[in-house]
Amino acid sequence: MITEIDLAEIDSFILHALREDVGEGDHTSLATIPASHVGKAHLKIKEKGILAGMIAAERVCLAVDSTLQFKALLSDGQPIQPGDIAFEVSGKTQSITIAERLLLNIMQRMSGIATHTHRIQSMIAHTPCKLLDTRKTTPG
Repeated sequence: MITEIDLAEIDSFILHALREDVGEGDHTSLATIPASHVGKAHLKIKEKGILAGMIAAERVCLAVDSTLQFKALLSDGQPIQPGDIAFEVSGKTQSITIAERLLLNIMQRMSGIATHTHRIQSMIAHTPCKLLDTRKTTPG
């Protein structure tokens, strides 16, 4: 279960990453997409695996623009297949494009770790061994 402390740490990480990635703004989006334009996007799964990062994805969207509407269609820990849609987000197109890069980076890394961990767990399921740690830490 995610606690308020965990959410504060997630939000702190997201704000730091957005400052590093976007800084004063996504100049390409600002220059090419009218501020009034609204749109909709979805995350389409491209590889088989285990989904992870949905809470972080929603919090990235809210950190970028609190008016973005995030609709989860799948949950963390679910097996995924190519073509599955994990979530939909709608709102200001500039905001969606700003959130996209960080959101995808987080979800790809977390889903990759979840998929790898699931694979190892499956390999040892018939033994008395327990998988305790996959040592996937990232500085910062």
